[in-house]
Amino acid sequence: MRRPASEMPRLPLDEGDPLPPQHDRAAFSPDPLASLYREERPSLLRFLLRWTGHDKAEDVIQQVFSRMAGSSDHDGRAIRAPGAYLRQAARNVLRDEARVAERCCAHHHVPIEDLALSGGDPVAALEARDRLLRIEEAMLRLKPLTREIFLACRLDGYSYAEIAERTGLSVRGVEKQMSRAIRQLGRHLRAHD
Repeated sequence: MRRPASEMPRLPLDEGDPLPPQHDRAAFSPDPLASLYREERPSLLRFLLRWTGHDKAEDVIQQVFSRMAGSSDHDGRAIRAPGAYLRQAARNVLRDEARVAERCCAHHHVPIEDLALSGGDPVAALEARDRLLRIEEAMLRLKPLTREIFLACRLDGYSYAEIAERTGLSVRGVEKQMSRAIRQLGRHLRAHD
């Protein structure tokens, strides 16, 4: 009995030999990840829509399957409960993105389209510019150490303990410098108002 050509052992080809039929077609092997995607995507999308918008849900699904494709063991048959596995992976992606957003203060971001910009009051703009110049002049009158401590606290948000550690002063010394800066700035601004 003769075996079909597909079951015949392949012999090495010499340079002058013709190519076998269908040499340019890859052998079809079903991709378990692709079939898992087709089977589980609709239910995963419904699950994610409870937590987020449609575009975000699609992005999360893409991330989950990208991570699976990138891992060394992404065979869909190796997972006992693929639906539960994918839902947990999606929760993890959402949690990771929430942590990054919290770190970057994304909740404080306001799109420019949402801002109501007024036409601007020219008198108020001049007064604000004048006040800013007076504040800058008052800041320049402070001693360098006092100015550095004031800016570190009020502008950079450092605590007194952190400033003390950076400057080599005691916390009490930092408090005195801050009191001095506030008193001098207030005196200067009141004198010019």
